[in-house]
Formats: sequence, structure tokens, C-alpha cells
Amino acid sequence: MPKLKVLSGIELLRIFSIFGFNIKSQKGSHVKIFRKINSIEQILTIPNHNELDKGTIKAIIRQASKYIPESELKKYFYSE
Repeated sequence: MPKLKVLSGIELLRIFSIFGFNIKSQKGSHVKIFRKINSIEQILTIPNHNELDKGTIKAIIRQASKYIPESELKKYFYSE
């Protein structure tokens, strides 16, 4: 069974930039990222912490899977 990687907020921002997300705004340690597809804005919020809890990472994966197929996300979030 694949194991969830321990990631930082900056690493998540790099991962989502691969999928075309850009920084929209930041308030405190939370960064809003977005991409526009067919005039629909897709927004995610990423905590910019050194190490994110596994539950937080799973919640971000769940939110991102509304926009990106989970099969494409797995290679960035899980180790073999």
C-alpha cells in the first residue's frame, strides 16, 4: 500500500503549479491558489507550513480531486 509523503506548503505550491495553479493571495500563512479553465475559476487554499499534517494533506487531495483526477495526484502525494 502506498504511503502518504510528508510535504511542506512550498512543496504543495510547486506540485499544483505543474497543474497550472498560480498564487492568487495570501493571508497569514494560508495561500490561495487558482487556475481558470473555461472561464471557471478553481481555487484551493494551502497552508504555508514547514510540515503539513497527514490529515491536512488528505483534505487538500480531496479538494483538489474536484479539479484534477486523483490518479494524476497520487504520484506526487504517495510514495511507492
